[in-house]
Amino acid sequence: MAFEEWGPLAGLIGTWESGYDGLDVSFHNEKGKVAETPFREKTTFKPFGPVDNGEQILYGLDYRTAAWREGEDNPFHTEVGYWMWDANEQQVTRCFSIPRASTLIAGGTVANDAKEFDLEAVVGSNVYGILSNPYLDRIAKCVRYTVTIKVTDDTFFYDETSVIEHQKTPTVIMHTDRNTLKLVSREA
Repeated sequence: MAFEEWGPLAGLIGTWESGYDGLDVSFHNEKGKVAETPFREKTTFKPFGPVDNGEQILYGLDYRTAAWREGEDNPFHTEVGYWMWDANEQQVTRCFSIPRASTLIAGGTVANDAKEFDLEAVVGSNVYGILSNPYLDRIAKCVRYTVTIKVTDDTFFYDETSVIEHQKTPTVIMHTDRNTLKLVSREA
């Protein structure tokens, strides 16, 4: 199956995994401070489309991610969502939810053949924004999210930052996650 219609998302189609090369830098409630957590990860991207949205035609990837700390059977982080490509507007959109009752839609202008691109979301935006439950909005509010994506034939790299206004610290927290995953299978 040819995947040209998925533009810059075509290279993501498949299953990707990493060893414990991922790094999560975030506020650890049990330590009361920012700390690092190495992790392993598995992500799958399954293509679908076209999605006719009036005059807009989208091609998407249904994706699922899970990340595990060393020695733990249950993932400490999971995501479910979609990556969408709008060729006419040259927009990549990433929509996802995490089980802390938070949802994010990030996006940006991306060339059809791009192998590297950036996406962004800002709290309060009507276009690419961030929503949380009342508790997170009060205690650990995400106000901005950025991610850089780089894709080669057999690697998928991301570096993302969530800017968090956390009630337990006097300054904002730059919660970062980065990882390089290797292609396991191109089967969608």
